[in-house]
Amino acid sequence: MANKEEALEVEGVVTQALANTRFRVRLDSGPEVMAHVAGRMRKHFIRIVPGDRVKVELSPYDLTKGRITYRER
Repeated sequence: MANKEEALEVEGVVTQALANTRFRVRLDSGPEVMAHVAGRMRKHFIRIVPGDRVKVELSPYDLTKGRITYRER
């Protein structure tokens, strides 16, 4: 049962920075999603700028929203 509710992890590129640490991310599979920065990344002051490659966890309920969990160097 828990398997069904797991987040999908995908990669993409940040295209736009928005207010409240939200970003527009173009996924490698094509669509653009809204993503916010995970609390752990905020805690460690990891900066994200447009053009960065990131890993995004997508909600299984709403595939247009996600959470940025990792920024590649």
